[in-house]
Amino acid sequence: MNKKLNIFLAGPRGFCAGVDRAIEMVKEALKKYGKPVYVRHEIVHNKFVVENLKSEGAIFVEELDEIKDKSRPVIFSAHGVPKSVPAEASNLNLIYYDATCPLVSKIHKEVEHFDKRDLPVILIGHRNHPEVIGTMGQTNKKIYLVENVEDVKKLQINKDTKIAYVTQTTLSVDDTKDIIKEIKLNFSNVIEPKKNDICYATTNRQEAVKKIAAKCDYFLVIGASNSSNSLRLVEVARNYGSKKAILVEDVDALNYNIFDEITNIGITASASSPEILVKKLIDNLKKNFDIKVNEEKYQEENVYFKVPHKLIN
Repeated sequence: MNKKLNIFLAGPRGFCAGVDRAIEMVKEALKKYGKPVYVRHEIVHNKFVVENLKSEGAIFVEELDEIKDKSRPVIFSAHGVPKSVPAEASNLNLIYYDATCPLVSKIHKEVEHFDKRDLPVILIGHRNHPEVIGTMGQTNKKIYLVENVEDVKKLQINKDTKIAYVTQTTLSVDDTKDIIKEIKLNFSNVIEPKKNDICYATTNRQEAVKKIAAKCDYFLVIGASNSSNSLRLVEVARNYGSKKAILVEDVDALNYNIFDEITNIGITASASSPEILVKKLIDNLKKNFDIKVNEEKYQEENVYFKVPHKLIN
């Protein structure tokens, strides 16, 4: 008889509206222009999604000069790009579409707004993440990047200077609170974003994990190692009581022996991971164990971002 396993399924989980829109834009471009369509950078950080789009005719490049056929359209990833990228696309006479998540675009507009007011801007984010590179590329002026509380203490800005801050959309809600607190301790005149910059999907997925983490011996986060929101979910599961938490990049490569000595597993999928991978993981567990799936009712997300009109017509 198979060993029993309790599965606690986090909700909400999986694709957010920005990821949905970006993938849809690549698919609509393939319908409109045929193969191939170029995509600058991984459209979203998920290997399964990228491989699927490759099979449909998308070619992924890191920079625009890698595009061999300049008559083909190119789509910019959901993470956002520096202003220099659309400028370069125009210089190369490329047809381009920007799949930047509207919630990232909101931060770009905030940076422009603070720039016009001549305010020094602090960006809370992870160095070299594509979203951070895109946000820092919205202005020619220096943006002060901070990754933790210590970085705030080291800032070479006069304490009485009026400053503004923005954040990357996929950060840990808890860590960001501590960094914002430190900014306010260090500076007497701080302008905040009108609305929290951490996106609704990141917040919701972290809250869902917090609710069930303490019940879990092992927490599995389906996601990618270069995905900020995936890595944060692993941290949240650990911080909120799961004995172990791991990132699962390939559900078929998971070693199921790790569950031999345990009873309770938590499962979620990052904002760039499709629900099909959750289903596949549960199906794989069914083959090896006698499983019981526990999923509490949760508020469905009803956010939807439209694909640009000119891409569908």
